[in-house]
Amino acid sequence: MEFTIGGRLEVRITPADVGKRVSVRRRTDGGGAGAEFTDAVGVLTSWNNGVLSITRKSGESVHIVESSLVAGKVVPAAPARRRGPAASFGELATVTARAWQPVESEALGDWRLRAAGGFTRRANSALPLGDPGLPVGEALGRVRDWYEERGLPAYVQTATGAEGTQELLCAELERHGWRREVSAEVRIAALAPVGDLEADVRAVRLTREPDAAWLARYQRFSTPGPHVLRVLGSGPSVWFATVPGDTGGTGDPDADPGAPPAAIGRCVVDARWAGFMAVEVAPEQRRRGLATTVMAALARRALDEGASAAWLQVEEDNEGARALYDGMGFAAHHRYHHYRSA
Repeated sequence: MEFTIGGRLEVRITPADVGKRVSVRRRTDGGGAGAEFTDAVGVLTSWNNGVLSITRKSGESVHIVESSLVAGKVVPAAPARRRGPAASFGELATVTARAWQPVESEALGDWRLRAAGGFTRRANSALPLGDPGLPVGEALGRVRDWYEERGLPAYVQTATGAEGTQELLCAELERHGWRREVSAEVRIAALAPVGDLEADVRAVRLTREPDAAWLARYQRFSTPGPHVLRVLGSGPSVWFATVPGDTGGTGDPDADPGAPPAAIGRCVVDARWAGFMAVEVAPEQRRRGLATTVMAALARRALDEGASAAWLQVEEDNEGARALYDGMGFAAHHRYHHYRSA
């Protein structure tokens, strides 16, 4: 990255640039003859008492002593994706929320408080998509109280890494003692190539509701109850995929119908978007292409309903899933994070 004008390094940012995306270079040692430097790019979230805070697209906060700066400038937002569907953060945040709805919700200004008996953080966290109508500190107090009344930990879901995401709110949460617990990527892709994946989808059974076999394979179904089925069934057009638990999902007519499924998946079709969730394969059936088969079958059904774009969420430490989705053409759009109250 280039910081120089006429060959000179310059710091061309000030506290007035808080809220903007910046690129900085700083010394990492005492500044002697053997000085070393490191760079940081992200949103400048604060500049107080001689310390800058920058939130990277990963959600990580970097704190930099002003006196260590040797260069800095405001930089434009990350360039728009050149392949796959165009999508704003606001559109994706709304679509992903509709695909995993809580049992109970309440508005706090433009924030939405969500609860579903503790089943997943996504359905049991505040979703801040605008102004809460209160100072942030007071709004966070309301969030704590609302979840305490329900016997649940208080979470806020935020996003970083795209135009219009919430780096400033992440920094504000940290200043109020909230701590980031889990981060994941929201990835998007064109839907047609997913439906065109080479797979024998005849082995996949599609239903509108999850049956007992599907639930038996679903790892998160550890605390069964009506709230779980409410969340799983929520969304504009919901489909569940099951590959029978025979010899690798070959559709053998003599297979035991009571055997646990070899693989499952869930898809929610919402206008142009198809969202993929709960794609799971039995450990003994992995590396046989069953996840691809499930994705292809669900994608073809979504294409039949008029969808053209795909999204999914994958935790950053799930290397196997990330590699699979890379091969299908999915690329990161932004990251989301769950902050928990101290």
